Amino acid sequence: MKKVKLGIIGFGAQGSAYAGFIAEGKVENMEVGAICDIDPDKKALATEKHPDAPFYDNYTEMIESGNVDAIVTCVPHYLHPEMGIAALKANIHALVEKPAGVYTKQVRELNEFADTKPELTFGIMFNQRTNELYQKVKEIVDNGEIGDIRRTNWIITTWWRPQGYYDQSAWRATWEGEGGGVLVNQAPHQLDLLQWICGMPKKVYSNVKYGYQRDIAVEDEVTTILDYGNGATGVFITCTHDVMGTDRFEILGDKGKIVVDDSKKVTIKRLKQPESEMSSNMSMQDVMEIFMGKGPGELYDEEVIEFESVWGAQHTAVLKNFAANVLDGTPLIAPGSDGIHGVAFANAIHLSSWLGKEVELPVDEDLYLAELNKKIEEEKRTPIEK
Repeated sequence: MKKVKLGIIGFGAQGSAYAGFIAEGKVENMEVGAICDIDPDKKALATEKHPDAPFYDNYTEMIESGNVDAIVTCVPHYLHPEMGIAALKANIHALVEKPAGVYTKQVRELNEFADTKPELTFGIMFNQRTNELYQKVKEIVDNGEIGDIRRTNWIITTWWRPQGYYDQSAWRATWEGEGGGVLVNQAPHQLDLLQWICGMPKKVYSNVKYGYQRDIAVEDEVTTILDYGNGATGVFITCTHDVMGTDRFEILGDKGKIVVDDSKKVTIKRLKQPESEMSSNMSMQDVMEIFMGKGPGELYDEEVIEFESVWGAQHTAVLKNFAANVLDGTPLIAPGSDGIHGVAFANAIHLSSWLGKEVELPVDEDLYLAELNKKIEEEKRTPIEK
């Protein structure tokens, strides 16, 4: 097998984009094996653009057709685990979209089943992990160049979505259809990157607004305080109503600091001696010189690196890597089992907000699901008109 035949489940914006990348030859070790969508209008579009790919309106039939070696799940979040399991059961490789699911209990079922099929490739579309900027940041942290982390701050409010975005379809921004708002739709990449680079927090305390600036039932404004359990703390802020948007990620360590601006520029400041040593050894004369703005170059070295990112390149990189793992065992950049971490993070933020208190990770999975089901029932009783 020289190319992996990919079955695309869901021919919406994401699924059609993946099919386009593959058809254009941007994923040289992959071809479109088949396309599936329950919307009959998608059949004509898919047939026009990809005439050689058979079209199915039932994903089980596609999985069992013999036309695909692997599938990708470009469908609403609740469906990712069940479709992933169905593919693996049929000995078909599975690439799930982010998030891996809505709640950890269902994602754990997917992970545990995948463990029984080690011969199959199980991946997740965390395309930001292929971003050279974040790979560099992770390398710096992992190498200990800025020392032990003391604080993380990420404000990511570049997810502006107008009301019309939510009004496109009834399932959007609902507890029953989507399982949440910005935390499960737009920000899963940042939640994954934050835990991938800095580790999972041990506790979270969140202030979350639901339908704050949009006529929706789910969250459009999130502020969360993180406790890493070793003295380090953090803040994570995201929303969908800031049309001017900010993307700034800071990691403070005892030997330096990393600042990422707009996911394009990273500034690394490496202290010439750890802050604790400076505190212990500096005279007040030395300190006064710092306060007067003298000699910052004596304290740290500064490196600034700018990166360019072409839209789609990160997605194609994940597709190539996934196919390479199928074909020759190349290690996965984003193993499917990693998907549970970001879901656990989002679940903890929601649960803290619902209970009005700090919660520990991992959260009680049964409690989370019970509270989520309460939200779904409330939504059914008082639906928001779109």
